Amino acid sequence: MKHLLGFFLVAALFSSCAIGKAPIAGFVYTDIKDGLAVTSNTGASKVGISTATGYVGVVAIGDASIEAAAKAGGITRIQHVDYHTKSILGIYTTYTTIVYGQ
Repeated sequence: MKHLLGFFLVAALFSSCAIGKAPIAGFVYTDIKDGLAVTSNTGASKVGISTATGYVGVVAIGDASIEAAAKAGGITRIQHVDYHTKSILGIYTTYTTIVYGQ
């Protein structure tokens, strides 16, 4: 049992260093939204979302690319992009890309 607890502690310590594009990160809990202006296109009638998920700082899967989010929303002209990073003790982490456009 001590070894398992030690493993989770070490995983939590190292995983908080790799939670994606968060401008800051909390050791216990992180919930950050960040935006990035991409183009001068006006009007955002469509929204596309893509997500990658990490587990215990050991396994991370998914496609959180701008391309995947635009495709999911049927967007061909991107207006702007937002990011959302969420982490709980580094055990469960999500990184979401949200694309707005037409």
